[in-house]
Amino acid sequence: MKQSILLDGPKFQITIQRLCHQLIENHGDFSDTVIIGIQPRGIYLSRRIVEELRQVPALSDVPYGELDITFFRDDFRRPDSGPLVPNSTHMDFIVEGKKVILMDDVLWTGRTIRAAMDALQAFGRPAKIELLVLVDRRFSRQLPIEPDYIGIQVDSIDSQKVSVSWAEVEKRDRITLLTDINN
Repeated sequence: MKQSILLDGPKFQITIQRLCHQLIENHGDFSDTVIIGIQPRGIYLSRRIVEELRQVPALSDVPYGELDITFFRDDFRRPDSGPLVPNSTHMDFIVEGKKVILMDDVLWTGRTIRAAMDALQAFGRPAKIELLVLVDRRFSRQLPIEPDYIGIQVDSIDSQKVSVSWAEVEKRDRITLLTDINN
């Protein structure tokens, strides 16, 4: 397996900060906006974004939630998917009439985002949904879903894998492109 490091170290943190600045430009004081991280891996990105935003005194109370999409996925009933291990949803607000920013680490086929939009309906009808992703794997979309905010774009083929490592879990921040050299 060949590994190519796409982003790590200070550039990783700068990318998070850039995304925060873009959000502030578009949402101001977040009075009508909520941030929702998609379980399981999108929560690491969303927690970092919210933590960074809350460093700004006027944004110390940005509404934040975490959404489990396990039973909204289109593959959860497939026999080859194995046993399901759902995560938990933590949202102490409704999204009715709010602008929602969904966050995930990697956008690939678009199926996770579609499932998140379906799961979100249980919390009301948002005025608008935006998508923020750390990595956009262009050219592999199966659904017509495009991000509004992008950390980095990666042009990859289906046999490659994009891996995001988080300091909170894997002890370092890094985005790696994995290529099977036997293919």
